[in-house]
Amino acid sequence: MSLVRVENVSKEYLLGEQRVEALKNVTLSIEPGVFMSIAGPSGSGKSTLLNLIGCIDTPTSGRVIIDGEDVSDRTPDQLADLRARTIGFIFQTFNLLPVLSAAENVEYPLLQFPELSKAERIQRVIHYLGVVKLTKYAMHRPNQLSGGQRQRVAIARALATQPKIVLADEPTANLDHRTGDAILELMKDINRESGTTFIFSTHDKKVMSKADRLVRIEDGQVRLLGIRAPDAKWQLVDERRRREKRA
Repeated sequence: MSLVRVENVSKEYLLGEQRVEALKNVTLSIEPGVFMSIAGPSGSGKSTLLNLIGCIDTPTSGRVIIDGEDVSDRTPDQLADLRARTIGFIFQTFNLLPVLSAAENVEYPLLQFPELSKAERIQRVIHYLGVVKLTKYAMHRPNQLSGGQRQRVAIARALATQPKIVLADEPTANLDHRTGDAILELMKDINRESGTTFIFSTHDKKVMSKADRLVRIEDGQVRLLGIRAPDAKWQLVDERRRREKRA
């Protein structure tokens, strides 16, 4: 069963008096446990697709199904609850709260879960800071950490809610080459060990090279779907033709 299904989704925005079609009849299925890269040039629609999967936005037409639930017509409050419990986010600008320590930043999203006691929250914080190898930096504030360390805190925060999906928007864009590689390896290790689904929006070839699924978006449409074969080579499928043949 697919963890995410996007069915004939279109998304339109009004830019002044002009109507812009960011996505056009996109259909996509994402299995649990994949390490997927959504790639495309600026303005291609990849960030729009990521926002729809992340329940930050809703489609103009079509359906988005997350973990078996159609979220296309949910209210903002319903979407917020689903995001909190199902989806973790990693941003290129880290989005850490500067007045909080690393531990407090990781704990912050857990405050939305009334069923968790203070002791349970602390246990999760300790665990996930350990996962990203930042235990000794728990009391440091973001301005006392390097870019790579701040991104590790952001990863720990995303994982602390124990989501089924982690969405990352250009996660290496503000990192140097070496640090970016280390962050990608860390996320790949977490993906292998925990089975958490990672979905990236990127134009970085390094990120694409780590993925086992590749979705190429151009002009609001899925042009190519790549599946990494056991020999580490990509098997590319023209998504448009595949749908036409199946129809």
